Amino acid sequence: MAKRSRAKNQSRNQTTAPGEVGPRQPCPCGSGKRYKACHGAPGGGDVYVKRPFEGFASECDLVALRELVPAATAPLTLTDHPDRTVQLCTLLPGAAPAMVRDSGEIWLGLQVQHAFGDPARDLGAVLLKALDAEPGVVGLTDPPGPGPRLQDLVTDEALTITVHDGFEFWVADMDESSELAAALEQAEGAAAPTARLTEVQAAYWTRMGAKEHLRWVMPEPEDRLLDALARLHVRGADVLVPDSRFVGMFRAHGLLAPVWDLPVGTGPEAMEQVAATFKGELDAALADDAELTTEERSARSGLANRQVTIR
Repeated sequence: MAKRSRAKNQSRNQTTAPGEVGPRQPCPCGSGKRYKACHGAPGGGDVYVKRPFEGFASECDLVALRELVPAATAPLTLTDHPDRTVQLCTLLPGAAPAMVRDSGEIWLGLQVQHAFGDPARDLGAVLLKALDAEPGVVGLTDPPGPGPRLQDLVTDEALTITVHDGFEFWVADMDESSELAAALEQAEGAAAPTARLTEVQAAYWTRMGAKEHLRWVMPEPEDRLLDALARLHVRGADVLVPDSRFVGMFRAHGLLAPVWDLPVGTGPEAMEQVAATFKGELDAALADDAELTTEERSARSGLANRQVTIR
């Protein structure tokens, strides 16, 4: 009994290093299982990477395209194959990992059904397979194991992103088959109108049903960002436009994405200068090293409770 009690106490006293996942915590891959029964188990997939796109010039936009934006594309330049054309796509027909077109162009999908622990490694593995594949769909059914990640294969340039009204780009250069037409119709019904703001990075306006939102992926470490947002919240400086409301945050791939509800009819154009002004106030709050006041600490606690992890 004494040994059992000591073991139990040791287990309780064990701490988890910052950025790591405890064995009894939910696996960050989103499976719903505990980490020790998912990616933390022997043979549970590739090692989980909390911030897979860290270091990319467009890290925040990559996270947004993978998790929040329905229809968008961005060209990639390969370091070793500059002659091959690669198009990064939010979603491909059937959530395919990649497609090789008849022209030899590669389409690389971000929104896929597999999750092996490191999305950047998954993308690297799919891209390598696509380089040697015949025209058609390229899949990834097993964990890819060690190897180059996406950032090892492409040049580190800011993405030139085109947000589309729907998925017509799937068939822009080909005859539309009945099968592809059905996939297109299904996807179009799920594509909410979306626009990327130009005055700030990785901020996307969207209209979902009768509601409008601004979802903004930010690169700052979570603790610093929460402190800054709490300071602004206490001052009422997180109200972007009259009757807008800061409602919470998504957490995805190691980054936070604050979300605002906007009045119906606001539209993306009205958010451009407003977002730029807010960015200046946020930068000032991020640079403030003073301890939080009691009111700010309370606001921070409330903000921390309004987070939803989507990856």
